Amino acid sequence: MATFHFELVSPEKLLFSGEVDAVVAPGAEGQFTVLESHAPLMTVLKPGVVEIDEAGKKDRLFVRGGFADVGQGGFTILAEFAIPVAELDAAKIDADIKNAGEDVADAKSDEARRLAAEKLDQLKELKAALGL
Repeated sequence: MATFHFELVSPEKLLFSGEVDAVVAPGAEGQFTVLESHAPLMTVLKPGVVEIDEAGKKDRLFVRGGFADVGQGGFTILAEFAIPVAELDAAKIDADIKNAGEDVADAKSDEARRLAAEKLDQLKELKAALGL
């Protein structure tokens, strides 16, 4: 299978850079697969799992939004937040959701309530995207 260059970058670090066979990404209008010689494309990403096929080896990373750009130089994802799925723990996510819900209920100001609700929503999106 023909390969192409793929990079996944978050504000913290470069999470992946290399030659791949295919990448499946969670676009705003649904999942899409990029293969070598894909037509140029730029889209917004929704929270979900990016699946990377590198010479038969599959990597999965959770992304929380961002942008995807397919061009002549390959495919680049600029993620707002990204983490390898293997590093996630369902019990910890459930505990974090419970704590975030308590933070929303205990918030003393509108701004604190908004921030706590945003964190709670992000954790719920993570859990839903992973099917936990």
